[in-house]
Amino acid sequence: MFHRKARRTVTTTAALAAGALLLSACGSSDDSSSGSSSSKSGSKSNLVAIITPSADNPFFKAEADAAKKKAVSLGYKTSVASHDDDPNKQSELIDAAISRKAAAIILDNAGADASIGPVRKATKAGIPVFLIDREINETGIAKAQIVSNNAQGAQLAAQEFVTATKGKGEYVELTGKESDTNASVRSKGFADVISQYPDLKQVAKQTANWDQQEAFSKMETILQRNPKISGVIAGNDTMALGAVAAIKSAKRKNIVVVGFDGSPDAIAQIKAGTMRATALQPAALGAERAVEQADKYVKTGKTGQPEKQSIDCELITVKNADEYGVFAKL
Repeated sequence: MFHRKARRTVTTTAALAAGALLLSACGSSDDSSSGSSSSKSGSKSNLVAIITPSADNPFFKAEADAAKKKAVSLGYKTSVASHDDDPNKQSELIDAAISRKAAAIILDNAGADASIGPVRKATKAGIPVFLIDREINETGIAKAQIVSNNAQGAQLAAQEFVTATKGKGEYVELTGKESDTNASVRSKGFADVISQYPDLKQVAKQTANWDQQEAFSKMETILQRNPKISGVIAGNDTMALGAVAAIKSAKRKNIVVVGFDGSPDAIAQIKAGTMRATALQPAALGAERAVEQADKYVKTGKTGQPEKQSIDCELITVKNADEYGVFAKL
């Protein structure tokens, strides 16, 4: 009996130690910020855990950087990590934040359904979760869900697309991950506008999973099969940039490309004339608001805001491209 109990204790201790290391192993950890962890056993630390998709995507890097900067300015330590859109990895990172007794979690989640359980687990452990960019398919467990107004932004982008194509011709839509509610909301927003123009005919609609290389490959095939395409509208800028590259490779001209996100790379293509427009979703602003509300909740037990919150998008074209920087207005 003694040996069995001792072995269980060692295993539990090792698991907790491994969990405490996960945030730094899977992302980056910064414990040099002002403030100090509580020394009382069982009490919360001064840590804000920031978990997003891969920072290889400049949008996610911008929101992680903004959240970290705001948390540090408010006196918190931070841990920044990526779940790489892997729900299992996300669960491990949230478990690690729980084991470290984080003061709050800022999360751009890895799936509207797959994230419900981990968010609920953190909440039950007394750690408030503040979602940014992507919603989950349940309310009442996260303290906030702060997202861009994707429907409004998509309609802005689609109206510019209609203007640029003169409301006629064959076009392609590239959509994002099916597990991400943003993909379906943006696609519906595009359709709400474009469906009013019967002379605009959709000849292909394919997911490229938010990925530039996948968008390039799929667009290459679509262009070969559809020589009369006059436009491409994409659910994010990364896919739009893949489409631009495929169009250049095929030596096709006069194809209107519209994206969504407001990335610096897309803005550069707009200035160069190879993209028509993009809808800016303010990544930095949403992340900063999440941290501010987390700070208020930690101090008062309330956020002072409704759970569901949205921030309007802005249309970027060649006329105003110089006014925008890294997912924000200059």
